[in-house]
Amino acid sequence: MGPTDEQEAVRRAQAGEPDAFRYLVERYGDTLHGTAYLMTQNAAAADDAVQDAFIDAWRGVRGFRLGAPVKPWLVRILVNRVLALQRRRSLPTVVIEDVSEPGAEDPAEAQVDAADAVGRGLAALSAEHRRVVVLRYYGELTVPEIAGVLGWREGTVKSRLHRALAQLREVVGERS
Repeated sequence: MGPTDEQEAVRRAQAGEPDAFRYLVERYGDTLHGTAYLMTQNAAAADDAVQDAFIDAWRGVRGFRLGAPVKPWLVRILVNRVLALQRRRSLPTVVIEDVSEPGAEDPAEAQVDAADAVGRGLAALSAEHRRVVVLRYYGELTVPEIAGVLGWREGTVKSRLHRALAQLREVVGERS
């Protein structure tokens, strides 16, 4: 499953083959869902956003330029869907409480504690900063791809990512 398979799937989907589009859904579904969840902090909203994003992608696949990377195109559709959901309704923020015991020596517990701290840190970021961190580190997009997805200049992405990471370090450091 390489880039040529993905381009072939897009070409066939453009010809109206739903099974070819299913390949893209299976390949990117988990990544999009994780991205949506981290952006919304709400599983139901993430499900809705991903479903709507794939419907939009299916409807717009004929306009996709063959040869262009598929992942940033799908992520851009998803981000637009998440933003639309957030505009339509105020999504509740989930507060993750620290339930760990101090001085836990179990490595698995330490890993869970670290993940919880990062989750709390992400929740503390503004939506804009959370979006850029999620796209970079969870969505694994490059700075130019994030700029394209969000419609920002690369310098803007870099500066917001820098500020977001500084704030994330501060929040995670305070709670460790």
